[in-house]
Amino acid sequence: MGKRLTQIATRTGDDGTTGLGDNTRVSKDHLRVHAMGDVDELNSHIGVLLCEQLPAGVADLLVEIQHQLFNLGGELSIPGFELLKAEAVLALDEALAHHNGTLPRLEEFILPAGNRAASQAHVCRTVARRAERAVVALGKEAPLRDTPRQYLNRLSDLMFVLARVCNRMNGGDDVYWKSERLARNQ
Repeated sequence: MGKRLTQIATRTGDDGTTGLGDNTRVSKDHLRVHAMGDVDELNSHIGVLLCEQLPAGVADLLVEIQHQLFNLGGELSIPGFELLKAEAVLALDEALAHHNGTLPRLEEFILPAGNRAASQAHVCRTVARRAERAVVALGKEAPLRDTPRQYLNRLSDLMFVLARVCNRMNGGDDVYWKSERLARNQ
């Protein structure tokens, strides 16, 4: 692949606009830019998660997810273009089934806590949900395929499951919510 970025500081955004992949310019507070930014932030948080000790196979899965998020960001930056394939959603479904199958059934709510890897996976989950909301909002204004929304929805579910998997490394467990209301009703 040839060099694509020749200059980082172009100063073309000094007027409060940014360029899209189709060479149009939009305001930096445009819904499309919010969606692209949330996907970029999610990808960065996954990069932080990759710095942690992870269960076998999880790092490879997360690197593939980073590539797919780059595809998603590219698709969002070029209105009407398709980069994220439906197969990427199916891959998340497979990963969800595999990792969820290793976990005990949830019988109580859990807190977004535990070890560092699990806690960072929960941050990824919440940023994925925000990115999904941004994509939904954009889809109300502009035509979008279903795949980006579905991918982010599945990814947030997977990050929840991976947080639980990470909490079980080295014999750990989830951090359960202690609800006074639930305790009174038992």
